[in-house]
Amino acid sequence: MPTVSKSETKHDGPSDGLPIKMLNDRILVSIDGPEGERRSTGGILIPATAQVGKRLTWAEVFATGPNVRSMEPGDRVLFNPEDRYEVEVRGCEYIILRERDVHAVAAPRLEGVSTGLYL
Repeated sequence: MPTVSKSETKHDGPSDGLPIKMLNDRILVSIDGPEGERRSTGGILIPATAQVGKRLTWAEVFATGPNVRSMEPGDRVLFNPEDRYEVEVRGCEYIILRERDVHAVAAPRLEGVSTGLYL
């Protein structure tokens, strides 16, 4: 996994060796497991073909643009996997989202902030 700062990644672009900086309200995230498959709380693997309806996905934030206010690298975000742009950087798959496309943020720094909701 690449090391990132708040507004730019420290790894090189695909071919030119230049650093990458996220712009405006863009967020670079990575999905943990194989896309489509998920595991129930009891440990049962549910294949992608068994999914019904729209399902939101959790991902980890790796970099944020300068105008992103609600999340930082290392946070977990909830988003619709159908509304995204995919990119490959040094053989790793990432997704670029806008801040407004994120439905929820989970981070240890939010523990003292009470929203009334528990995800």
